[in-house]
Amino acid sequence: MERASGQILTIFGASGDLTKRKLLPAIYELFNQMALPENFAILGIGRTELTDKEFRDQMENGILEYSENKLERVDKYFLDKLFYLSINTSDHNDYEKIKVRLASLDDKFNASGNFIYYLATPPSLYGLIPEYLGAVGLNKNENRGGFQPRLIIEKPFGYDYESAIELNERLLRYFKEDQIYRIDHYLGKETVQNVLVTRFANGIYEPLWNRNYIHHVEITSAESIGVESRGGYYDSSGALRDMIQNHLMQLVGLVAMEPPSTFDSNSIRNEVVKVFLALRQHKPEEISKFTIRGQYLSSKIKGRIVPGYREEKGVHPESKTETYAAMKFFIDNWRWGGVPFYIRSGKRLPTRVTEIVIHFKRTPHYLFKGRTVSESSNQLIIRIQPDEGILMKLGMKVPGAGFNVQNVNMSFRYADLSNVYLPTAYQRLLNDAMLGDSTLYARGDAVLAAWTFVKPIQDAWANDPSVKVYGYPAGTWGPETADELFNRRGITWRYPCKNLTDDGIFCEL
Repeated sequence: MERASGQILTIFGASGDLTKRKLLPAIYELFNQMALPENFAILGIGRTELTDKEFRDQMENGILEYSENKLERVDKYFLDKLFYLSINTSDHNDYEKIKVRLASLDDKFNASGNFIYYLATPPSLYGLIPEYLGAVGLNKNENRGGFQPRLIIEKPFGYDYESAIELNERLLRYFKEDQIYRIDHYLGKETVQNVLVTRFANGIYEPLWNRNYIHHVEITSAESIGVESRGGYYDSSGALRDMIQNHLMQLVGLVAMEPPSTFDSNSIRNEVVKVFLALRQHKPEEISKFTIRGQYLSSKIKGRIVPGYREEKGVHPESKTETYAAMKFFIDNWRWGGVPFYIRSGKRLPTRVTEIVIHFKRTPHYLFKGRTVSESSNQLIIRIQPDEGILMKLGMKVPGAGFNVQNVNMSFRYADLSNVYLPTAYQRLLNDAMLGDSTLYARGDAVLAAWTFVKPIQDAWANDPSVKVYGYPAGTWGPETADELFNRRGITWRYPCKNLTDDGIFCEL
């Protein structure tokens, strides 16, 4: 990885789980890959009273426990670059303490006033912290040649269209758009980035990537776990806010975008915004026809009874919050006119999997009807997690007499590249932020455009009693009625795994 110039990373909410489980293990791996600046330090900020040593001890334990590589020890040279400051993040008077501490670290590590602020905090502080940083001048770098301070924000970027606008306006009062990095860890995954390369580096795909050759596009993000201990939080969120509006819409943007004029962050993100602006909004009377919401019900999985969503801790017993969301929509532009897109996300499904499936149209005249095991069209499957790779389904002749045809797979797995290091999503995104590359970060206008599309669905699900919440047994692929979105016999979702309520489970790439 490319190495950035000297800087100090300030993590707000440093005593929380995100810092210990994700951020510090990712940063330490960047250190091991020699991708961190030589003049680099981390200042953790939180309400919990900790000394520098106590903070280092906690982060050392987190790195050892949660690092993807088995580690026996953490380099003391790295730990000595960790510092901690306890403040009340809601009290503007305490931000002078941050300014003093950063000035001291800046002198010690010769970071030239290059500061990055990571908000690993509750969303309620996303507007407050930037305001207080701006009030003490920490939103600007007076050093000539130094980059302007950068602000990294975790999702959610608002809870609805109105709150997203309000948050965006608050941020822009103190930080410019090019200083704001809205992080979506899905975009840091290697296979997501490979969507762009697959499309734009291969002459065999781009000519086919349009309404003339693609029948429909399907994107699935499934989790096998339930809400676990997050019932209280999840009950105020749901699959539409938690997954569809951000993660899956960003994938739609990469799949559907036009080729950028140049491969830089502004050009790429401009094309993603154009996709969101071309999304055909659902009319109120179409919501029940084109969207499905569901909740998982209690079921027996591998001999164990798992609770239904309404039985989870912290969930209201009459909750209508969706743990499953699916929808059909169209993109009204020249490339995609008339091509349906189907996206779904849910909890307590048979397996953890995220994949994009491009379903190509069948040949105009199918010569081998009745001679094939499967008469489905060709598919390009881009597996984002967990078994990252790409698969192409082709019809091939079965050896022997006649012309019997069956589908075969041409596949590539990143796991087969044993000599190639694959950075985690947080490693890639943190490194990009240090380098000032915002390509894989969401831009403000894209976030608002996605909320604009989701708003009619959100409003109908909240206020229209005729919109049903369908139950589905935990361990299955969601409500059966979701198949009706396709509205065509013989076409349905791709099911990479059998239901967990069956005798076994089989997953293919």
